[in-house]
Amino acid sequence: MEKSLASLCASMVTALLLLESALIQGVEGAIGVNYGTVANNLPPPAQVAHFLVESTIIDRVRLFDTNTEILEAFAHTGIAVTVTVPNDQIPHFAKLSNAQEWLKSNIQPYVPTTNIIRILVGNEVLSTANKLIIASLVPAMRTLHTALVGASLDTKIKVSTPHSLGILSTSSPPSTGKFRQGYDIHVLKPLLSFLRDTNSPFMINPYPFFGCSEDTLDYALFRANSGVEDENTKLVYTNMLDGQLDAVFSAMKLLGFTDIDIVIAETGWPSNGDSSQVGVDAESAAQYNGNLMKHVMSGAGTPLMPNRTFETYIFALFNENLKPGPTCERNFGLFRPDMTPVYNIGILRSTVAAAATYHHLTYLLIASSSFPRNPTPEPPVVAPVSQEPAGAPLQQGKRWCLPKTGADIEALQRNIDYVCGMGMDCGPIVDGGECFLPNTVRAHAAFAMNAYYQAMGRNDYDCDFQQTGAISSLDPSYGNCKY
Repeated sequence: MEKSLASLCASMVTALLLLESALIQGVEGAIGVNYGTVANNLPPPAQVAHFLVESTIIDRVRLFDTNTEILEAFAHTGIAVTVTVPNDQIPHFAKLSNAQEWLKSNIQPYVPTTNIIRILVGNEVLSTANKLIIASLVPAMRTLHTALVGASLDTKIKVSTPHSLGILSTSSPPSTGKFRQGYDIHVLKPLLSFLRDTNSPFMINPYPFFGCSEDTLDYALFRANSGVEDENTKLVYTNMLDGQLDAVFSAMKLLGFTDIDIVIAETGWPSNGDSSQVGVDAESAAQYNGNLMKHVMSGAGTPLMPNRTFETYIFALFNENLKPGPTCERNFGLFRPDMTPVYNIGILRSTVAAAATYHHLTYLLIASSSFPRNPTPEPPVVAPVSQEPAGAPLQQGKRWCLPKTGADIEALQRNIDYVCGMGMDCGPIVDGGECFLPNTVRAHAAFAMNAYYQAMGRNDYDCDFQQTGAISSLDPSYGNCKY
């Protein structure tokens, strides 16, 4: 019996590893954020990583460098991380030895514990007009990929580079989209060939905000409008983003590349700005980003690219108070530095599903926090509940073992590995299981730790887990997930 349970657990672990492998490749339709740090008032990276995992539906972030503290903070979170080589370092990658050394210093120390899925070589390089950097772009991407191959990381980590819409010489109507002459043949065609050969996406930074006027504000915000017809295709566009994406697709098609995925590396809307700007308020920002999320994940696609979704990174995670330029540049954030939302667009887990919210609260708010006594589709009452550490006296009756507030994620992952590795039934937290969602280490640890505690006889010391467990007198079960 023990062998069969162990075998079952091994199969489950394998399934989880396969799931992780699938996630590493990037998920179409997933919503990520750009995590910029041009500010002096942002929370510590470890706190940010914990917040994203436990409190939001965001499952991927894009960084503008390879910040060591941030990469360490995202270890064991499962969040897909994209890092960036700064523009001024691109010529340095002409030599393979330099690319290998950079990989050893900036990537290899953090994988696989940090889920790095992509390296971006520069950002909007063609817009710099720097001839040396532009000429070095594609060779640098190739060299970096070669270094990844040498480190056996090329199937896990892809190489790309994001572009502004400035790479287009024409974009309206969308069917006439065309890359700028000179760059099209000498830079973008070999770049697209590289992306095709390495199964990497073409990345673009479309910003309807910068392309709209008072007359086209509804069109830019996905609000009701009369639409814009492409005179060549007779297709009608109901939002500006679709027009921008299709213009890029048309330009790619001219060069013979319609089989490469497009990823939206940056897009967003400011919640504040100068009086001369149109639609710079929290309501407009909420409408754009909220409608954006629904649209790119809906599967509707665009008029020229129907029935598809787009991996999308909203700009940005936080308002960044040190960014230069007009006021709007410092107000693109979804969250303030204290991690309260600037506006609500359904990013927070509490707005996603009530059942997931209740489960989230039961393990996140242990100790001096609170969680609902009577879970309903929308819990109307949130009452304080005292949670004592293992060993403290509790009222008689059924008890459950859950992670302590602030318990280290790595420690909780070890708890999962230990429990499932000894043959406990971890099927409910495998993809498709009754307790798989929310898909976080803390949630899965709550199930595993309690399963062990119940099976061992509910002794206080069975919920110790090296002081990461706490005993609760309230049932954390929700929906079909029974503890």
